[in-house]
Amino acid sequence: MENSNSTENAATIKPDAGIPPDTVADPFSNQEYLQRKLYFLLEHLKKMHSDLPEQYQMRISYDLLAGLANSLLNDTIFEIVKGLMEIQHVTEAHLMQVREKVENDHQLELKQWESKIQDPEELEHIVALMKIKHGKNMKETDMKLVLHLDQKVKDQQSTLEKAGVPGFYVTDNPKEIKIQMYLLDFILRLSRIKFESNK
Repeated sequence: MENSNSTENAATIKPDAGIPPDTVADPFSNQEYLQRKLYFLLEHLKKMHSDLPEQYQMRISYDLLAGLANSLLNDTIFEIVKGLMEIQHVTEAHLMQVREKVENDHQLELKQWESKIQDPEELEHIVALMKIKHGKNMKETDMKLVLHLDQKVKDQQSTLEKAGVPGFYVTDNPKEIKIQMYLLDFILRLSRIKFESNK
């Protein structure tokens, strides 16, 4: 009984969200369409939720799933999430290229020293120094890349919070970020499942 009331109330919050143009003329049809779509989204979310590790199932409440289903009545949220994921993939690929360039520069510097120094002992000493220098440089590079990725995560959190997606807010808490990652996965998986409005 609680579930029925929750979904019914949720469906009336945004009466024109995600509604096909041909149903706009009939308010009853609109409500019925929203109700069916809401149940469709919620049932899929509950199934995905049941597949999570138990510790995360406990942290994602039914109310959060219902709120998420309601927000997804508007297909715009799917497009926002897809766009954010595309930006993330491009960013990650770029950062990998940055890291590879640093590694290649290190290799090139070592080869240049090897071509200049003939004495084996002197070369061994220089190579040892270069490895220390390169190790420090790579550590600094990795820290910069991690900070850049952390900022991207915060940008995603802020965008989704402003879009009104439940469960999203700016946080550094690893457990909360893990939950948000599961919610993002739910949204992406739902975006690939077609809702048949005539069923």
